[in-house]
Amino acid sequence: MTPSANRYASKRTAGACRQRGATLIIGLIMLVLITLIVVNAFTLSSSNLKSVGNMQVREEALAAANQAVERLISAPFTDALGAQEFKVDINKDGNDDYTVAVAVPKCIRALKAVTAAPSDVEMPVVMSTGSTWNTEWDIDAAVTDLASGAAVRVRQGVRVLLSQVKKDAACP
Repeated sequence: MTPSANRYASKRTAGACRQRGATLIIGLIMLVLITLIVVNAFTLSSSNLKSVGNMQVREEALAAANQAVERLISAPFTDALGAQEFKVDINKDGNDDYTVAVAVPKCIRALKAVTAAPSDVEMPVVMSTGSTWNTEWDIDAAVTDLASGAAVRVRQGVRVLLSQVKKDAACP
């Protein structure tokens, strides 16, 4: 080997050694950056999963409150105007998922219902005597998730058609 070829070979060897050290440092920096990105993505996905879970529980609690209010007003409304508690199985698995505590409904106002125009058809005495009232009620329901203990409060207004007698008794 000629002396000039020897010189070039030693420079290449020295340069290659320096580059291997630099490559190792750059590789380690890239590995740390990739690790940070993966950890950040995992943390972000976990918080999104918690957020979606909380939204699902809230929507289920609202559905449970609506079911309880529907049960309350579908029964003879003025027969039981006290505070009531309903158990709701939202996913139909046979186990109660939510407890809904409905406070005493409050009558906000009563408006006389518009009477229909007279007709030629004979109506039974029950339908033709007395007047009816559109009563508006404020219903307050507190929903509790039995599994997680999460609580939601729902207020809903409803209008109930009552006879004069029931109106006088329930909504003075």
